[in-house]
Amino acid sequence: MLVLVTGANGKVGSATVVALQERGHEVRATDLQRGAFERPEPGEPDYMEADLTNAGDAYAVVRGVDAVVHTAAIPDPNHNPPHVVFGNNLMATFNTLEAAVRWGVPRFVNTSSETVPGFFFPERKFLPDYVPVDEEHPIRPQDPYALSKHFGEQLMDAAVRRSDIRCISIRPSWVQHEGNYERNLGPLVRDPGELTESLWSYIDVYDLADAMCLAAESELQGHEVFYIASPDNAGGRDFEEATRRHYGDNIEVRELSRPDASGISNAKAARLLGYAPTRSWRDYLDDEGRLRPELASSKQS
Repeated sequence: MLVLVTGANGKVGSATVVALQERGHEVRATDLQRGAFERPEPGEPDYMEADLTNAGDAYAVVRGVDAVVHTAAIPDPNHNPPHVVFGNNLMATFNTLEAAVRWGVPRFVNTSSETVPGFFFPERKFLPDYVPVDEEHPIRPQDPYALSKHFGEQLMDAAVRRSDIRCISIRPSWVQHEGNYERNLGPLVRDPGELTESLWSYIDVYDLADAMCLAAESELQGHEVFYIASPDNAGGRDFEEATRRHYGDNIEVRELSRPDASGISNAKAARLLGYAPTRSWRDYLDDEGRLRPELASSKQS
């Protein structure tokens, strides 16, 4: 297929571009940065600078593709004014999806977020009803980022009602890669008392890219939503014991797939997409939460 990847210069987008190419797909990449006016590097995808909050830009980059993988977004509500986060994320999704519907693109992969249920960036704190959190969990967002992602999923629902497009929304957990495992997850490995809003869940960016590929290739009809998370939790905690210790009976703990389970379930993705992540924080960090020596030496060189 010819696949458009939006936000192609970002953490998730760049890994997805590579993963799609490795699976034999042709990629058209787009982002806000200007392209290089030089001879392309071997294997470099076609690139077009575009601001997807502009409908004309969206129609230009979407035309002629077989699938869209939409990763472009402001990735949290903390570093931009609320109206900028909400407006950018919602309009970029609306315009790109609208272009896909009008051009007759058959597949659209929407990058949603684990924050959609609302307990990640709330002004009035609350906890999930149960863990591991799955796609059936109630949705109660407060912040502009989670709201924009929730409304993005509703745009997918509307698109499949009015056209033949097939949509998948991916809700990734906290995305990690070689450069940020120690910074982000190291403290969780070293301190069993360290908490996260997602109950120690995470996902490796390359596993996430694999999920994006599976979604782009999927023949599932309508609009399906999938959480994507590593099956284990950061730090290798006994998940039920840690949840009881920190939260008491305020969160229902449901059946776990393993003792060190994640706070987010990817069971639906495994069942319907054939998703099977292969990477863990243990591949990058030692038992002290420090970057493994062989990785640290390669990073320095």
